[in-house]
Amino acid sequence: MLLSLVVHTYSFRYWFPAAVMLGTAPAYLLSWSAWRLLSVILPHKLYHSMDDRIYSVYQSMVLFFFENYTGVEIIIYGDIPKTKENVVYLSNHQSTADWIIADMLAIRQCALGHVRYVLKDGLKWLPLYGWYFSQHGGVYVKRSAKFDEKAMKKKLLSQTRLGTPTYLVIFPEGTRYNPENRKVISDSQVFATKEGLAVLQHVLTPRMKAAHIAIETMKDHLDAVYDVTVAYEGTMSAVGQRQAAPTMPEFLCKECPRVHIHFDRVGMKEIPLEPLFFRRWLHERFELKDNLCFTFYSTSSTSW
Repeated sequence: MLLSLVVHTYSFRYWFPAAVMLGTAPAYLLSWSAWRLLSVILPHKLYHSMDDRIYSVYQSMVLFFFENYTGVEIIIYGDIPKTKENVVYLSNHQSTADWIIADMLAIRQCALGHVRYVLKDGLKWLPLYGWYFSQHGGVYVKRSAKFDEKAMKKKLLSQTRLGTPTYLVIFPEGTRYNPENRKVISDSQVFATKEGLAVLQHVLTPRMKAAHIAIETMKDHLDAVYDVTVAYEGTMSAVGQRQAAPTMPEFLCKECPRVHIHFDRVGMKEIPLEPLFFRRWLHERFELKDNLCFTFYSTSSTSW
């Protein structure tokens, strides 16, 4: 009886916020659709401005559950600008909760409504969210030879020409780092060796296409690149082995006491745009992330 109660209580920690977030999604999309119809005859800039406001309201509710409801402590290393900027946000990727971390930083600059994502093509089939993320300025991309550079450039240029505020989130690794998935890690390291790049242990070898196209296409619109490294506390085993980062349900079930976020602002003048040099630059940024993760996961204090 007692065990059953504990199980139900644990389950409720996830299902309550999930039900609220998913339950309000149709109402949110209905409100957005009404505004979309009303704004057909209005300037695009006005439409995007209101769209960002509506999106900010919904995402604020989502953040309430992931930050306040869970009681997670957010520890930020580095100085986040107090003013809004047009940026590309580059981060390591290890959890389905990573996109929430971008929101946690954006809201601290009052830029939550400007967050847009570069996402794997398969995510466009997510009910409700998949279609809307594209309407909000998100970009869906396919891997390797199927990557449509022209489509991505076209979408980003259209937003740039309108002066749309930009907080574009990209995870260059292309897939999540999971210490239990040795094949993905091994393949990543083999690729790095083949390309003459440093072999990384705690992050995957970054793919450059999406990041390079975004930064090159919007270079005159961007103020900076935000280089972010995230570590989830509580992901070390009793014998000192790194474990998988918490999933979104586990995060909502309060299984992550602290999130450590290392923030570094990189000015546009510091970023080489020639493809060969950009690849080296991006890989060097991930070498820094790898060193940060090594420090974090190899010390008992779990801090930077």
